[in-house]
Amino acid sequence: MQAASNPYQQYLQNAVLTADPGRLTLMLYTGAVKFIRQASDCLAARDIPGAHRANLRAQDIIVYLLETVNREMEVGKNLSALYDYMYRRLVEANVKKDPAILEEVAGLVEDLAGTWEQALKLKGQQAAGG
Repeated sequence: MQAASNPYQQYLQNAVLTADPGRLTLMLYTGAVKFIRQASDCLAARDIPGAHRANLRAQDIIVYLLETVNREMEVGKNLSALYDYMYRRLVEANVKKDPAILEEVAGLVEDLAGTWEQALKLKGQQAAGG
C-alpha cells in the first residue's frame, strides 16, 4: 500500500523523513526490538518462516546502525563492537531458532534505547536552557 493512500503510512514516512539523527536512531532501536519480539512470538507459534522474516528485519536494522556509527570516537568504537555482537547473536538465533538469544538481544537494544532516550531528553533540556 502506498503511503499517499494510507494516512498512517504517510505519517510514519513523514516522521522518519523529518526526524533528526538522534530521534532516527531511537526509532531504529524501537523497530529492532519490535522485530525481535515478533520473531520470538513467531517461534512460540511455530511460524518458522515468520520468525525468519522478522529476524532478518531486525538484522537489517542492526547492520544499518553498524554501518553508520562514527568509529572515530571511543563511544562509536564501543557501539560498533556491540552492534557487531548483536548482529552475530541474531544470526545465531535465526539458525538455532533460539528465543533465549532473541531475548538477550532485545534486552541489549532496549537498554541502548533507554540510554539514547535519556541523552535526547538531556540534549533537549540543554537546548531549552542554553
